[in-house]
Amino acid sequence: MSDAKRFEGMTAVVTGGASGIGLGVARRIAAEGGRVTIWDQDPARLKAAVAAVGAKAARADEVNVADPSSVERATLTAAGEMGHIDILICSAGVAGKNALVIDYPIDEWKRVFDINVHGLFYCNRFVSKLMKHRGYGRIVNIASIAGKEGNPNAAAYSAAKAAVIGLTKSLGKELAKDGVSVNTITPATIDTPILEQASAAHIAYMRSKIPMERFGTVEEAASLVCWLASRECSFSTGAVFDLSGGRATY
Repeated sequence: MSDAKRFEGMTAVVTGGASGIGLGVARRIAAEGGRVTIWDQDPARLKAAVAAVGAKAARADEVNVADPSSVERATLTAAGEMGHIDILICSAGVAGKNALVIDYPIDEWKRVFDINVHGLFYCNRFVSKLMKHRGYGRIVNIASIAGKEGNPNAAAYSAAKAAVIGLTKSLGKELAKDGVSVNTITPATIDTPILEQASAAHIAYMRSKIPMERFGTVEEAASLVCWLASRECSFSTGAVFDLSGGRATY
């Protein structure tokens, strides 16, 4: 049961917010009283996302998270339009190709890191600076169980998500006295459009690793993310939260 007033008067930026976990989180924050700026690269999906979230509670900006100047501009725009940024949800990401390390295309490796690691770093960097100045903020970075365990034939994605965990822990410690919490979740596979980027064999492998024998839902992910993004989450930072249907062993 959601609390309709939990995010009243609060503002959020959600990267990759036009689909999947990002869209689920944006919808829930808006439903609970918050205002949301959605970042994505696809104009058509952004338009649809604003309609799904609600035009009164949402705005959109076309942002390439892999471009630091685009992220900096969008950060200042969002802060100006909404008055400030209380919450940052970094959900933008790509799965990358499935291949052995010895065969992994170098350009694809760089692309995965540019979006999943460098892009997330830019978002954390520019937004957290504003949060630190205000003395309040909640950052939730979406990592993956792959970042803890390492999935075969998905080294780029696994390594990138491990980097997200490390960055989260570092930034959480840096901002621990500034009223800004930084946490990450490590989902097993969630049933989102990102599955379209994976092979059938890899999808079957990921399902076989989950003791609950199913994929997670967007609603389940949004529930955890929104608690981490709320005022209630006041004594957790630099932490990693499991969302794996029993797969995680640490």
